[in-house]
Amino acid sequence: MTADQLDTVFAALADPTRRAILARLASGAATVTELAEPFEMSLPGISKHLKVLRRAGLIEQGRDAQWRPCQLDASPLKEVADWVEPYRRFWEQSFDRLDDYLQVLKNREKRRARQK
Repeated sequence: MTADQLDTVFAALADPTRRAILARLASGAATVTELAEPFEMSLPGISKHLKVLRRAGLIEQGRDAQWRPCQLDASPLKEVADWVEPYRRFWEQSFDRLDDYLQVLKNREKRRARQK
């Protein structure tokens, strides 16, 4: 994934409405009208969000007569997860070091309590 594609996916994920749309599509395909139901937003407003998600490669939109069913394409999310992975390991190592330090402090406290 290029830096531009990664930027596009992160920009699409930055909006809570678009994240909610993706969460809904994770349970199966839906029409634009179905996707718009939980939001106090016009169909053109939802369509703009869908355009951003399509541009990021996160959804595919078909055609079935007058309906435009949408479905999730999670492959860009996998690429984002792969990009984030080294940072996750960094965070986990930081938490492990913090845990080790807290254990040292706890042991010191126990020793002090026994010495009293």
